[in-house]
Amino acid sequence: MIEIQEGPKMKNTTDFEDLLIEKYGEKGSPERDKYDTDSLAFRLGVMLKEARQEAKITQEQLADRTGTKKSYISRIEKGQSDIQISTYYKLIEIGLRKQLNISID
Repeated sequence: MIEIQEGPKMKNTTDFEDLLIEKYGEKGSPERDKYDTDSLAFRLGVMLKEARQEAKITQEQLADRTGTKKSYISRIEKGQSDIQISTYYKLIEIGLRKQLNISID
């Protein structure tokens, strides 16, 4: 259990989902949908950056391999661009020559 101090009193929070609900609302609310979208963009960007660095190529080299711009790669890696699955696939499979696996749990 995580304890979070709020001023002079303590609030018990059972998990991360409780924190998200408290701050952004239930899933399906406009605020929560925006958070979930932004969070996904950030996580995809971090994964792309780590895979690119592991492949030892620059953003410019990745852009050249995939027909995109370095500035676009930079925005994706910073989580500042809403990326389509087809574009992400191209960056991973063609640009980095790695396999992209997607699952639904």
